[in-house]
Amino acid sequence: MGEMSFMHEEDTRLETTRGRFENVLKRHAELAERLSRDSDKMIFERLQKEFEAARASQTQEVTLDGEQWNDGLLATIRERVHIEADRKAMSGNINNFPESHVEERITYRVGNKVICCLEGPRIGIQYETSFAGEPCELYHCVLESKSFLEKMTVLEHTIPFFLPIRAAENDLLSSNAMRFIDYVGELLQAYVDRREQVRLIKELYGNQIGELYHSLPYHMVEFVVDDSDCKLIVTLRYGDLVSVLPTRVRVLVWSMHQSKKNMSPTILSRKENGSRGSQPNPTRLSYAENALKTLSLPEAYAEIVLNLPQTLQQMYQLRGNS
Repeated sequence: MGEMSFMHEEDTRLETTRGRFENVLKRHAELAERLSRDSDKMIFERLQKEFEAARASQTQEVTLDGEQWNDGLLATIRERVHIEADRKAMSGNINNFPESHVEERITYRVGNKVICCLEGPRIGIQYETSFAGEPCELYHCVLESKSFLEKMTVLEHTIPFFLPIRAAENDLLSSNAMRFIDYVGELLQAYVDRREQVRLIKELYGNQIGELYHSLPYHMVEFVVDDSDCKLIVTLRYGDLVSVLPTRVRVLVWSMHQSKKNMSPTILSRKENGSRGSQPNPTRLSYAENALKTLSLPEAYAEIVLNLPQTLQQMYQLRGNS
């Protein structure tokens, strides 16, 4: 009775989760429509052109490794943009100054980030995301400060609205600007990794996967695998938005053949007519949960499917012996 009560609670939680996912999907559709407006596309296109112009006018590009990217360098970049902005404001045209007085235009590359000086007292960061070695989207973040001594703020950006850039700005930018820049890069890359993993299993195994739900930042994912042998429900939860592997995983399996074998004709008829009350109790697949915690989603899915027939056979034998 205790086990049946536990399973009932599990089913109730699954239904609650599914309802939440359905609301998320509805909200996603509404927000995706809003974000597809011309004004949002224009912001990206304008910033992209400005970054391209800044890189085209650079005198050199410096690649930084390890400790070369530090608070001192960021302070130097900030000082440079303010000096150039002040000179241009005083002269009306920076080209009036002799070339020797014009600061070098240096672009810095740090991992997946390109940092450059934009017109005015602004620092631009372009984030280059990738998946499996292939480039994905570009994102931009423009930082501004009224003076060298004042804290920087996020002037504008093209980062997805559902990633907490404003919270990161409040928590990090005033106290540790370098950490803020790095953290936003981690947020974006982890989001793209999670999203592309889901996209890939849909592309590779879409004929096996039935329902699939996910939150906007892909930090909650649930999908169903339903075939003639069994039914699996996979639920993934990521500890935070910079995680690429889930921290909480649950895989439940219903072995359909064994349940049909043990059912009376009346109960079997009810099950085939879709009655939830006739569903057999599920079993948690520990090997599947371990795979999902240690491998990428497509790799874990392939391992789960590969070992599933043997696992189901062992389940049949155990139930038969009991």
